[in-house]
Amino acid sequence: QVQLVESGGGLVQAGGSLRLSCAASGRTFSTRAMGWFRQAPGKEREFVAAISWSGGSTRYADSVKGRFTISRDNAKNTVYLQMNTLKPDDTAVYYCAADPARTGVILSAAGYVYWGQGTQVTVSS
Repeated sequence: QVQLVESGGGLVQAGGSLRLSCAASGRTFSTRAMGWFRQAPGKEREFVAAISWSGGSTRYADSVKGRFTISRDNAKNTVYLQMNTLKPDDTAVYYCAADPARTGVILSAAGYVYWGQGTQVTVSS
């Protein structure tokens, strides 16, 4: 079993930055492909960013491209999401996800097996 714990969320003004972390514990060799998703009140969970096992491939939602950066440190079993130039529309609960088998980037929530509990990000205008 794998546990994913997100941290780094909070309240920030528009234009500000936050860095989210997702630490994996347990059978961490099973956290290969990883990604970030978010869910705003009354909306469906949506893809934000994904990263391959090696970190060499990344993908982003169009809404965050150029502002967010996903990265990982496999030695620390941690994936990060650097969020810059935040907008009120970025307000949501952010979740990290991991898949134990695939090593490439996965864009669909259905492709992930493990999920964290989420961390709230609130961007004020």
